[in-house]
Amino acid sequence: MQGKSPHIVLDCADFRSVARALTVVENDLAGADDLLKGLVFNKDTPIIGITGPPGAGKSTLVNLLIGKLAADNKKVAVLAIDPTSPFNFGSLLGDRIRMAPHFNHPDVFIRSLATRGSLGGLSAKTIEMSDVLRAAGFDYILIETVGVGQSEVEIAGLADVTLLVLVPESGDEIQNIKSGLMEIADAFIVNKADRADADLFANNLKKIINQNTEADTPVFKSVASKGEGIDEIIDFIKASSNQKNARKALLLSEKAYKLIQNKRMANLDKRKLQQDLAVAMIAPGFNLYSFLDHLFS
Repeated sequence: MQGKSPHIVLDCADFRSVARALTVVENDLAGADDLLKGLVFNKDTPIIGITGPPGAGKSTLVNLLIGKLAADNKKVAVLAIDPTSPFNFGSLLGDRIRMAPHFNHPDVFIRSLATRGSLGGLSAKTIEMSDVLRAAGFDYILIETVGVGQSEVEIAGLADVTLLVLVPESGDEIQNIKSGLMEIADAFIVNKADRADADLFANNLKKIINQNTEADTPVFKSVASKGEGIDEIIDFIKASSNQKNARKALLLSEKAYKLIQNKRMANLDKRKLQQDLAVAMIAPGFNLYSFLDHLFS
């Protein structure tokens, strides 16, 4: 019988040690498994998920949230989920550039993470790295997703508070909202609310919410580029963070499912899969299903 992993004590005041721990976990380096098993959580740090379609102004909004929270003497960590290039499997790191004004702030830690091919924009690494940040004792952890596919749904399996950012032109996203996102978002933010029909869009959104949920889910209006409407969102985040999360069991089960899924897929090398397929597909009578059956036999 194996002994327990030694406790790993991280301190959010030591950014270098936190960064090293994240690198070990993200790249599955030696000791990653023991590091995760040894994490100690001394405070209940809320994880705030910010998601929404591309172009909704999420990064600008996150920048303002970081500034407001840090100005309140809070230690803030940010995981910016960047799209993974399908060709080199690397992060595009766009969010690092957009969040540059906060890089030298002593209370703000920012880390970009590639989606690594996860269909929903989140990977098991997001869960593991957010737990490293929680163990380090940050006051708030903000996770910004790429906002494609099912990432809006997946972030709710990780975040204690989920904010969905939309813009007045987000008519197409309303259809997705109707199909299940209502039960997931804790608040909706209509950003770029100085645009035409913003009030009409916000009112229609409230009607849809009231039709589909019993909860009183708030709809905020903001103009992140001008810093307008941010204080109300900050107040909501603080109030929600202080409340006991009734979805804790659901959150944990979603996290566990994602981690189990990742472990079972760990031996599947995507690069090698592409190489093998490139060879197999030119053979006469190639059948993808037979190929997969042979792969897993």
